[in-house]
Amino acid sequence: MSQTIHKPLAARVWALLAALLVAFAVVVATASPAHAHDELLGSDPAADSSFDALPAQLTLTFSAEIADDEGASVVEVRDAAGTSLAGGAPTVHDNVLTQPLAGEASGAVTVLWKVVSSDGHPISGEFSFTVAGAPAPTPTETAAPAPSETAAPSETADPTPTVTSAPVSDEGSTALPWIIVGVLAVALAGAVVYLLVSRARREKALASAPGGPAADAPQPGSEPPADH
Repeated sequence: MSQTIHKPLAARVWALLAALLVAFAVVVATASPAHAHDELLGSDPAADSSFDALPAQLTLTFSAEIADDEGASVVEVRDAAGTSLAGGAPTVHDNVLTQPLAGEASGAVTVLWKVVSSDGHPISGEFSFTVAGAPAPTPTETAAPAPSETAAPSETADPTPTVTSAPVSDEGSTALPWIIVGVLAVALAGAVVYLLVSRARREKALASAPGGPAADAPQPGSEPPADH
C-alpha cells in the first residue's frame, strides 16, 4: 500500500519541480538588464565654445525622441551674474529641443537642462559656453608730450568644463530577477514540505484505522481465508 501512495506523490513532486524550473527559466530569460537611458549627443552652442554675441537660440540633440508634453522639458540659461537668458518656453521636435535666447551676456553662460527620455525616465545635465561680448574700444593717441599707457583689456577666463550628468540606473530592475528567484525557492520548499507532511499523515491514518484496508487485505504469499 505504501508503494501505491509513494509513486503518485513522487510524480507530483517532480511535476511541481519541473513547473517551478520552467517558470524560473522564463523569468530569467525575460528579465533583461535595465536599458541605458537616452543621452545628449550634442548642442549648439557646443559645450566650452566661445561666441562674440549671445546666439538667438540653443538646440539640444538627444539619442532618441524625448517627451514633448508641456512641462516635460526644462532649460535654464543664465549668465555669470545669474540673470536668465531664456527667451520663452522650449519646444521639442522628435529628438531635438530648441530653447530661444534673449538678452545680452558677457562671460560664462551656464545651461541646465532636464528632459524625459523615450523610456519615461527623466535625464538632466549641465554645460557652459562663453560669450566674449562687445570688443573693447581702441585707445586713441593724444597730443601729449609723452605717450600715456592704456590698460590692456583683461582676458575672460575660460569656464570650467562640466560633465553631463549620467542617467541614474534602475537598481530595482536589476534586483527583480533575484527577488523572483527567492519567491520561487520559498514556494518550492513549501510545496515539498506540504507533500511530505500529507504523505506521513495519510500513511499514519491508514495504519492506525481499525479494520482498515491494511488489516483486511491479504498479504503477498498468504493463503486466502477458508470458507466456513
